[in-house]
Amino acid sequence: MAGDAAMTAAPADAPGTVAWPRIRVQGAVKSFAGRVVVDVDDLVLGQRPIEGLIGPNGAGKTTLMRMVMHSTPLDRGTISLLPPDGGEVVLSRLPAYRMAQHGVVKSNQVITDFDKLTIWDSLMLAVAESRYEQPQRIFSERATFRRHEAEMRHWLDYFGFADPTTFAMSAGDKKVLDIVRCLLLTPRFLLLDEPTAGLPEDLTEKVKGVVRDLAAAGTAVVIVEHDLNLIWNLCDEVLFMAEGRVVLRGDPRSIRENRTVVEKYLGEGHV
Repeated sequence: MAGDAAMTAAPADAPGTVAWPRIRVQGAVKSFAGRVVVDVDDLVLGQRPIEGLIGPNGAGKTTLMRMVMHSTPLDRGTISLLPPDGGEVVLSRLPAYRMAQHGVVKSNQVITDFDKLTIWDSLMLAVAESRYEQPQRIFSERATFRRHEAEMRHWLDYFGFADPTTFAMSAGDKKVLDIVRCLLLTPRFLLLDEPTAGLPEDLTEKVKGVVRDLAAAGTAVVIVEHDLNLIWNLCDEVLFMAEGRVVLRGDPRSIRENRTVVEKYLGEGHV
C-alpha cells in the first residue's frame, strides 16, 4: 500500500483494551547543503504497535527520526504526538529536551556512552529529575538511586551486567546501556535506531523480547534497522523509505516481495 533468560522483561499490567500513541508528520522537509534529505507530505507512525522503517543508505530514515525528536529542526512542516486518550502535542514546537516528558524517546544510532562514568552513574543520568540537575542538589542523588534502584537492577540483570560499579567497555555493552536508558524513561513512543547492530544473538533476542512486551503494554515502537531478519520477524508493519519519502507501507511479507523494494534495496537473494 502506498503511503507517505530466566528473567524476562519487566511485567506490564494487562488492560482490557490497549491503545497506542501515534505521531503525525505533515509537510515535513529537511535539506542539507541544498539537498533535500526528507520530504514527507503526510505520514502517521504508530498505526501498528511495532513498525519497521527500512530503505537504502541515504534514504533519510535517521534524519526523519531526529526530526521527530527535534534534535534536527525542520525546515518547514509540523510533527505532532497524538496520545491515545485524545489531544495533540506539536513536538516540532518543543525543544529536544522536552520530548521525554511526553514519553517520546529515541535510542542513538551511533554508539554513545560516557567513558568516565560507571554503569550505575550512566543509568542515573536517565532517571534523575531535571529539578535535581543542579550542583547544589548533588546530595539528592542518594534518594534518586533508592527510588529507581529496583528497576535499574532489573534491566542490568536481564541484560547480564554482572558488576555495575565498573565501566562499559565493549561496543555491545554501550549499545545495550543506551537502550536501558531509554527503557528507564518509561517511553510511550519509542524510536530505536539500529538497536541490535553489532549485538550477539542472545542479546538481540532479549532486545526483541523487550520490544514485544513494550508494545503489548501500549508503547508504540518504530525500528530503523538494516538487519532485515529482525524487521521481518518482529514488526507488524514495514515502511519503505527512498529519496526522503516513505513510498510504501504494508505487512512484512508484502514489502519483502515488492519489486521496487527488491530492486532498490534487498536484491533477489532476500525474496
